[in-house]
Amino acid sequence: MTSVDTAPTTSIERIAVAFVAALRQVGIDVPVGSALRYHEALSTIGVNSRTSVYWAGRATLVHDPEAIGIYDYVFAAFWEAKAVVLDTIGVIDEQEVMLAVEDEDADDDAEELGEETDLPVITLRYSRHELLGGKDFSDYDDAELDEAQRLMQRMAVVGGRRPSRRRVPTRHTGGRPDLARTVRRALRSGGEPIERRFTTHGDRLRRVVFLLDVSGSMETYARALARFVQAAVAGRRRVEVFTLGTRLTRVTRELSGRNPDRALTQATDAVQDWSGGTRLGESLRVFNDEWGQRGMARGATVVLLSDGWDRGAPEVMAEQMGRLHRIAHKVIWVNPLKASPGYEPLAQGMAAALPYVDRFIEGHCLDSLEVLAELLAEKGAPA
Repeated sequence: MTSVDTAPTTSIERIAVAFVAALRQVGIDVPVGSALRYHEALSTIGVNSRTSVYWAGRATLVHDPEAIGIYDYVFAAFWEAKAVVLDTIGVIDEQEVMLAVEDEDADDDAEELGEETDLPVITLRYSRHELLGGKDFSDYDDAELDEAQRLMQRMAVVGGRRPSRRRVPTRHTGGRPDLARTVRRALRSGGEPIERRFTTHGDRLRRVVFLLDVSGSMETYARALARFVQAAVAGRRRVEVFTLGTRLTRVTRELSGRNPDRALTQATDAVQDWSGGTRLGESLRVFNDEWGQRGMARGATVVLLSDGWDRGAPEVMAEQMGRLHRIAHKVIWVNPLKASPGYEPLAQGMAAALPYVDRFIEGHCLDSLEVLAELLAEKGAPA
């Protein structure tokens, strides 16, 4: 419980806008919604208590733990410079408030707190997804990986849909006439076809094939990307997963379990070349010969999760990517290195593959995997 003073709303609004601008100038990303929550908090608690003002900004404006040090520096410089101005604002009234900080899963905490006290309760929420969303997977610790696994399971990795040959009833009159249903309806009206029925093409889930690079250069990212792939396998049908390294390994069955830790352990045990060498082109050739051309990749969305480093000949990579692109509906390449400042796809494997890639995206953090999930959910034309 904190006793604070409140300043006029217009003055607080100017201060909140200026402080948010100062944070953005030093590179801290402050969404508009966070800025509005910060202004609301200041309007309630006032600006005369340094501790309250600090935590109001810390809880609403900082979503990356690595930015806390920068926030502290900006806060100290900004509010010390504003001290003289704040002294001239004056005191309107004094009120006691209860400050409750909770995460997105604690929906009832604020209500319970309000029942225990008659004081107004300010609820400052933080989102675990926002805290981890932009953080690079290579900087995750084990606890953050476990938390990321739970967040990945909430992502709608549903995949797109494709037209099927099976026809289904429709209310639109532009489809194919459904003679059987039309006749049945006519029998109810003395043989007059008053109500005509039609059919149209139905749709079905489009298969998604993940090709995950587990070579040594991908070790820091493969452990997180494998969790995303496992969540996709456990959460929907028509998903296939293969690992790429010095050989091709199918791990769909191992990853299909509902227990993610057990599924990942089984997959790791099944892959003999985990954190080994890289022969992406040759592994793709095996996939095309044994699985792709036989129908698994035909009309499917194929997702390669790799940094593009390949010790094989670039001609092999280009040839196999060309084969894959001709039969797949869409080829998406997810490269964790793409987010690096100044990155260019100069690795010979990546450069050889890029002409046959439909979408080339980042894959270094949770936010980038959300982009991938949205791409997979897109409904496109039949392949």
